[in-house]
Amino acid sequence: MNFFSKHVDRQIETYQRELINTHFQEVDNMYRRMRMWRHDYRNHIQTMKVLLENGDLNALREYLDALDTDLHTVDVAVKTGNTMADAILNSKISLARAKDISVQVDAHIPVKLKMSELDLCCILGNLFDNAIEASLPLPPEQRAIRVYMDMKNTQLYISFTNFTAGKKKQKLGGLFRTDKGEGHGFGLVRIDTILARLDGYISRNSEDGAFTTEILIPQV
Repeated sequence: MNFFSKHVDRQIETYQRELINTHFQEVDNMYRRMRMWRHDYRNHIQTMKVLLENGDLNALREYLDALDTDLHTVDVAVKTGNTMADAILNSKISLARAKDISVQVDAHIPVKLKMSELDLCCILGNLFDNAIEASLPLPPEQRAIRVYMDMKNTQLYISFTNFTAGKKKQKLGGLFRTDKGEGHGFGLVRIDTILARLDGYISRNSEDGAFTTEILIPQV
């Protein structure tokens, strides 16, 4: 039993290490695109001034349209007040939208969190990845993820709801059945492990066509 437990723990650690690297790579890519856009800002202004001076309004309009489209790919859509939460949420939002998944986020973190940025990254990254994966079997027009984060007294409240294909999932041994790969299960275990260490609370609720995860994490 000890050998099996240690083997599973090693698998979870390996999976989580790879997942964290993926999260940070996504965040780094997002900020790299932002830095590149800002670096080119002066060149864009100069180009538009030349077009305006030449009276070429059609070309100027086309240039502005192209810039507007490009800006949407690097715009930071969510500003929670927490740098790590902003980075993870915005990178995952970009990933979800690239897969034709509608995302609605209402997130506010008005205080300095006691939990580590690594724990926050693991929790939000896993929740978002699971929600994205569960949404993909649906037709694009039905794919949607809703995220809500805020302080409830002295606790950080996190809620993820995603629309899923099929009927209400059944629990097996206290956990919902899943036909996903091993990584999916490891992500759930990792979240539970972190919350147990932080004296947090988690509730998972499955209904026909929707799955919601709610988390409370003490910050005192």
